[in-house]
Amino acid sequence: MAVKSEQTRQRLADIALRMFREIGFEQTTMRAIAAEAGVSVGNAYYYFASKDDLVQELYSQVQAEHAAKAEQALAGLTDLAGRLKAALHAGLDVMAPYHRFGADFVATAIRPTSPVNPFAGQSTAAREASLGIFRAAVEGARPAAPKKLRADLPELLWLGYMGIALFWVYDTSEGQRRTRKLVDGAVPLIARGLSLARIPGVSKVLDDVLSLSRSIRD
Repeated sequence: MAVKSEQTRQRLADIALRMFREIGFEQTTMRAIAAEAGVSVGNAYYYFASKDDLVQELYSQVQAEHAAKAEQALAGLTDLAGRLKAALHAGLDVMAPYHRFGADFVATAIRPTSPVNPFAGQSTAAREASLGIFRAAVEGARPAAPKKLRADLPELLWLGYMGIALFWVYDTSEGQRRTRKLVDGAVPLIARGLSLARIPGVSKVLDDVLSLSRSIRD
C-alpha cells in the first residue's frame, strides 16, 4: 500500500510539472491533474493540498537537477570564477523550460506564509540542496577563497543566485540572453572582489559585512 501510495503521489507530481511546462501555472488545475492521473479530485487533494504544494515539488526537482548538472559542469574546473559561472549557468539551463511559468511562481513564492517561499521551513531540503551546489563550487576552487569568507560565501552566493533567478523571470530577451550576460559579467567582479579580501583595509570592511549578514540570519 505504501509503495502504491508513493507511486500515485509521484504520478500526480509528474503530470502537474509537465502541465506547468506545457500550459502554465494558471491554466493547470487540480481537476485536470487528477483526471490525467486517473484518480478522483479528492484523492489528488489528499496528496497535495493545493497547487502551491505542487510548486514545492517543482522547486525540489529543479534543485536536484541543478545539483546533478552543476556537478558535471564543475568537473575539471579549478578557478573560483569558472566554477561559479558553471554552477550559475547550470541553474539557468535547468530552469529554462519553466520560464513562461516563472512570474506565476514568484507570485506564489513571494508571500511570507507561502510553503514554497525559498526561506520557508517547508523549503529546507530544496534550499540545502541549492546551497550544497555553491559549497561545492567554493570548496573545490584553487586557489582557495579567503579563509574568513569560506564558511559564509556559499550562502551569500546563493542569495545572489536568488536575485539572478528573479532577474531571469522578467528577462524577455531571446533565451534570456541578458541573464546569461549578467552572470558572465558579474562573476569575474565577484572573484576580483574576493581577491581584495586579503588587503587589510578591505578586509575590515568585509568583516563588517559578514557581521551584519550573520546578525540578520540570527
